[in-house]
Amino acid sequence: MTDGRTALVTGANQGIGRAVVEGLAARLTPADLVLLTGRDPGRVARAADEVARATPGGARVVGRVLDVGDAAAIGALAAELGTVDVVVSNAAARLDPAVSQAAQADAFVAVANGGTHAVLRTLAPVLRPGGRLVVVASSLGTLGHLDPRLRHRFDGVTLDEVEKAVADWLDAVHDGTAARAGWSPWINVPSKVAQVAAVRAVAAARRVPDLADDILIAAVCPGLVDTAASRPWFDDFSAARTPAEAAEPIVDLVLAGTVDPTLYGELVRYGAVVPWKAGRPAHAQDATVVP
Repeated sequence: MTDGRTALVTGANQGIGRAVVEGLAARLTPADLVLLTGRDPGRVARAADEVARATPGGARVVGRVLDVGDAAAIGALAAELGTVDVVVSNAAARLDPAVSQAAQADAFVAVANGGTHAVLRTLAPVLRPGGRLVVVASSLGTLGHLDPRLRHRFDGVTLDEVEKAVADWLDAVHDGTAARAGWSPWINVPSKVAQVAAVRAVAAARRVPDLADDILIAAVCPGLVDTAASRPWFDDFSAARTPAEAAEPIVDLVLAGTVDPTLYGELVRYGAVVPWKAGRPAHAQDATVVP
């Protein structure tokens, strides 16, 4: 589609995703292409037009409708592109505090986890040498946030095994056995752990050839960010970053020169690795405190 670099950002209508598109568009060249994707055609078109107008002289910004919950759609886009240089998997469904966690679990996981799995399966294989694929996750995604009984389901496993663990967790949520099995009452916690575990699983299988080709696969934590999705869950935003501030280290990471091998396959926050086994089991009263 272009002789320059191609970048793809999911969940890019607003918030962090849009700020990442803005950062990429400003720092890439007119020979490069940035695909701003989302589910709503009108919002995608408006956002792409606004970003393009705000970054004259930068990369071409093109809006593209993409539902990350539809693995076939991601596969079709990957086939159309042929190759890609930068992928930022950012799409996420919002959680409503007024609605039960169980009632929101399927829709939330379809985007956060199903979308992550589809991106990893279909876009990682088409990364060019020098490519970057990062999944926007959270520091809640470290293994220590799970009950010790559940950690083996996500540690040192394959992507297929991560998907099976997610499916089993959802079954437990719906049949009322999740709490007894040790699953956190906050669906964001197992979901984020599964996201990071999926990244680690794919990276473990690709590490040697990827590093030889200067390819990076990693998860990133943007910290607490003041967005419409965060507002219902936090009272104090005095230390929160704006979307633009949160996007800057993500853009720095994907546009960095040579890959730092210590970051490969890890959860990265502000350029540093968040240890995989860090954290403590998250409970209802504190699971949303750590961004």
